[in-house]
Amino acid sequence: MQSPLFAYTEVQNQDHYSLQNSYLLRVRLDGATGPDCLARKGTMVAYQGMVEFDGEYQSHHQRSGRRHTGEGLDLMRCSGQGTVYLANLAQQIHIMDVDHDGLTVDSAYVLALDSGLHWDVIAVDSEFGVSGTGKYNLVISGTGKAALMTSGKPLMMPVTPDKYVSCDADAVVAWSTGLRVQMQAQTSSSGVFRRRGSTGEGWELNFVGQGYVLVQPSEQMPPQGAEIGHGLRAQYGLGPQGAHGANPGNIWSNR
Repeated sequence: MQSPLFAYTEVQNQDHYSLQNSYLLRVRLDGATGPDCLARKGTMVAYQGMVEFDGEYQSHHQRSGRRHTGEGLDLMRCSGQGTVYLANLAQQIHIMDVDHDGLTVDSAYVLALDSGLHWDVIAVDSEFGVSGTGKYNLVISGTGKAALMTSGKPLMMPVTPDKYVSCDADAVVAWSTGLRVQMQAQTSSSGVFRRRGSTGEGWELNFVGQGYVLVQPSEQMPPQGAEIGHGLRAQYGLGPQGAHGANPGNIWSNR
């Protein structure tokens, strides 16, 4: 049998995390000598070897945070000896090394992480609850690897004490935990209820300090005027009736 499809055979290496291609994560498990993989539920597309999949325990604090904020992770534990392939709606996948600096990320963009890493919910101060990244996020701490997802090829922006960065809140994926973050509307108070007039722009996250910000070439909110839910708040992305809350399970927000 012959076909161009045979150009996509398995990539062989000994790395714990590696990319089979831009949309498929390969995780090699070696039993008792390495960490298990905690993966987003339902993202396993194939595996080889003696691999077990179990629901991952969440602490009372993590369950409470998810219940009150809507932010959290539904994970499965992948353990044993073999290879697991993970993917989610053909989103692009990026492997990151988490160290003492920590990583703050929207839970919608987490595909997998080492079992030795710890995650918890934090609040980003905001006068209003808005859809997308911003009000609540996850802090991943410890030492190990994590795999994030983006819609399209992302931009990694450095932040230094003399060069702060401002990003659309709906395009931010993750940032260095040590950065100071403030959420604001760019223009006058009318901008709270109108996305900068006819520009389609609204909430921003401002980052100050030393670190990095990861931005994807996609915003969660659709064009202004699109029908989303009911009422004025829904049309402008505010609160649980906004775009993020009214469209669970889409390519940006798999919850």
